[in-house]
Amino acid sequence: MPTFTAYTTLTGKQAAEALGEGMETLTPEPYGVGVFEIEDDSGLWEVGGYFTEKPDEAGLALLATINGAKPFVVSELPETDWVAKVKRELAPVRAGRFYLYGSHDADTVPDDCVPLLIEAAMAFGTGHHDTTQGCLRALDRLVTRGVSTDRVADIGCGTAVLAMAAAKVWPGTPVASDIDPVAVEVSEANLAANDMAGRVTCLEATGFDHPEIAAQAPYGLIFANILKGPLIDLAPDLARHLAPGGHAILSGLLNEQAAEVAAAYAAAGVAQVEAEQIGDWTTLLLQRPL
Repeated sequence: MPTFTAYTTLTGKQAAEALGEGMETLTPEPYGVGVFEIEDDSGLWEVGGYFTEKPDEAGLALLATINGAKPFVVSELPETDWVAKVKRELAPVRAGRFYLYGSHDADTVPDDCVPLLIEAAMAFGTGHHDTTQGCLRALDRLVTRGVSTDRVADIGCGTAVLAMAAAKVWPGTPVASDIDPVAVEVSEANLAANDMAGRVTCLEATGFDHPEIAAQAPYGLIFANILKGPLIDLAPDLARHLAPGGHAILSGLLNEQAAEVAAAYAAAGVAQVEAEQIGDWTTLLLQRPL
């Protein structure tokens, strides 16, 4: 089955959302539309759609003009077995004591590690991204220093790999939440694949907005591997849910965005302890004073 993509950029959330809604009225209709803020402080938003037939380029051009967007770029993607491709290209990852691997690499798992099986088919992060590795390395350093807590929250959990890692090294049952219900299903599947069913509580929630998350607060560790804008918005809530002396591990940040995020958390009463850069991405380790 052929796949066509159509992408454009424009300024402003409202205009981007209107354009995304407009794309859904096209014939042939897209089977998926995404609207995303580009995290480079440009103020630009990206709007894109996927089609099983060549899209109506005249209709796209009209929508772009009405909403003040750049002309759409339409492309046909080659047919690819993406899962097989990912399996070939994604090698296992060592992040401190943690070892992330797919089932096709099960025979490579070393004895001196905490193994985490994350399949290539999981669309919300296999652990290969620098931000995930940064979070795992920060957790590893906390464990090495003797830090321990039985209350952990993974906000915007994706595959729940961070919550799973915490459950492997500390007591208690971490909470892993995501705004996307599919991510919650993926998290549950990952737990089952690792023989960890019930070791992490997976919830659909926006930020901390869930009674079960509130019930377990305050937390000794909170992960939030998302994006700069949502992280800044989350700062007051995260500070309220973090125990005195508790830590937060934040990522999803380009290196040049880290200082602004750290400042927002400092204003909320959560101070930076350290920052680690891996490639273009920074992971922050923060702590709420006792």
